[in-house]
Amino acid sequence: MSRSLSLLGLGAMGLPMARRLAARGALTVWNRSASRAEALREEALREEARRDEARRDGAADVVVATTPAAAAAEVVLTALPDLPQVREVLEGDDGLLAGWRAAGVEHPMLVVHGTVSPVALRELADELAAQGIDVVDAPMSGGVLGAAEGRISFFVGGSERQVAELAELLEPCASRVTRMGGTGTGAMAKLCNQLIVAETVTALSEAFALARASGIDAETLADALGSGLASSEVLRQKRHHWITESFEPGGTIDYQVKDLRFAREAADDAGLRLDAARTALALFEAASAAGDGGLDHSGIYQTIRRPQR
Repeated sequence: MSRSLSLLGLGAMGLPMARRLAARGALTVWNRSASRAEALREEALREEARRDEARRDGAADVVVATTPAAAAAEVVLTALPDLPQVREVLEGDDGLLAGWRAAGVEHPMLVVHGTVSPVALRELADELAAQGIDVVDAPMSGGVLGAAEGRISFFVGGSERQVAELAELLEPCASRVTRMGGTGTGAMAKLCNQLIVAETVTALSEAFALARASGIDAETLADALGSGLASSEVLRQKRHHWITESFEPGGTIDYQVKDLRFAREAADDAGLRLDAARTALALFEAASAAGDGGLDHSGIYQTIRRPQR
């Protein structure tokens, strides 16, 4: 029998995940902005009414928690940007730790979906293990579109038992759930993923900048690239940004900076220089410093397009 489930954080990835999880069964959600959680519950009610016109009792499988403590299920998924935000929802009278104690939940599982420092993740796991709490790192790749379509690839660090349980719970959201190894290995694998994504976004931005400066139509180029060796999921999901030169955010430039800094730290610890990653980080840091940090990370195109002095 599956354990009770909650999801904290209804941002760009958390909200589509919650929609898919709620379509399968009971889910408690919490978000700092309660309006997003309430909107999700209303969506669930409307969907339930469509599935069963005879049911009119107003029940829904989505419960909106007013505090993290009220979302202290047996398995808690956190779709939050970084570990400081995870620690924030753990602590205090309204935090998860207090909620688990009050509800008498034994051996809960805390799942960290954000892109975080592997070292800091292991430190958190060690702290919580002393209190009987399992921490599993399960960062995700697939973008907002992949989340909406249930095509997230999860990189998971944890025991075989933990990963098997999590894979079953995440089935509505996942194209693949891969056990990378013990605690922290999921976080490290996600940094490897982010290196590829950041450098691919940068390369594509340079390509579209060069094409536009040379009089080549961006949509024509995107179609051609998408049919050859340069095709990628990044191009498929992000092409409209370069074609329209509009960069409303999915994953932002500031988040890309955070992830690349974690990757640089990991590379330094491993004795690796990773020059391409350092170049990408410098570009994204420059974009953030110029005020573009809130743009989609494909907005690095604007930094590349700025006239050289």
